[in-house]
Amino acid sequence: MDNDDKPIGTILNRRDVLKLLGLGSSAALLTACAPNVVETLSPTTLPTSLPASLTTPTTASTSTSIPLPACVVRPEMTEGPYFVDEMLNRSDIRTDPADGSISIGAPLELIFNVSHVSAGGCITLPDAQVDIWHCDAFGVYSDVENAQGKKFLRGYQNTDTNGQSKFLTIYPGWYPGRTVHIHFKIRVAGYDFTSQLFFDDTFTDQVYSQQPYNQRGERNTRNERDGIYGNGGDQLLLNVTQNGLGYSTAFDIGLQI
Repeated sequence: MDNDDKPIGTILNRRDVLKLLGLGSSAALLTACAPNVVETLSPTTLPTSLPASLTTPTTASTSTSIPLPACVVRPEMTEGPYFVDEMLNRSDIRTDPADGSISIGAPLELIFNVSHVSAGGCITLPDAQVDIWHCDAFGVYSDVENAQGKKFLRGYQNTDTNGQSKFLTIYPGWYPGRTVHIHFKIRVAGYDFTSQLFFDDTFTDQVYSQQPYNQRGERNTRNERDGIYGNGGDQLLLNVTQNGLGYSTAFDIGLQI
């Protein structure tokens, strides 16, 4: 699969975000990270395709007396060539509605916590449409090229009153020229924000040592060699934890609208 993605957008640095939130210039000298909070889907919804032997790598974090709020603005990135506006309103995107088949791979629960960012702080953003799409374990996107007519691993959910939307998918595979990633688009009241989510390379190595990912050999592009990740991908890196026979992760994002 060819890589036609091109970097776009402007990256907000920490000073820009603190200024936007009215936290003062002195706070811009500090560093912090906000923890993610995960509400899990029922374990019965997860297939038993993933060995329980995988372990979760330790992720270092820092904190200060003036942490950034969880709704920190993230960089916008290219939509890429594989977005198809299928308008599939569903939480479990593993199934292909064309034939009922289920994409194989490590189950991944992905939760978005969406906020509106203003000088007054973070306000949860309900009824925002969150679309996600990504390739399957073998690097194939549905409804493009040789998979036209298929609709696996695509779907959207509207955020609830808490600004949250939940998806059940699989850990993405890879294709030449790109690191492992998930595309997402948030649409609300005429506003459109598009970006990508990324994964820790060490964690991906553990997942890819298992079926079905290990059928493809070693991937050729890691985060540090991916031009799009280099345009702010460290601000879009998921913190993934093991959840029974699958994985869970949450992503907090603030929109300046």
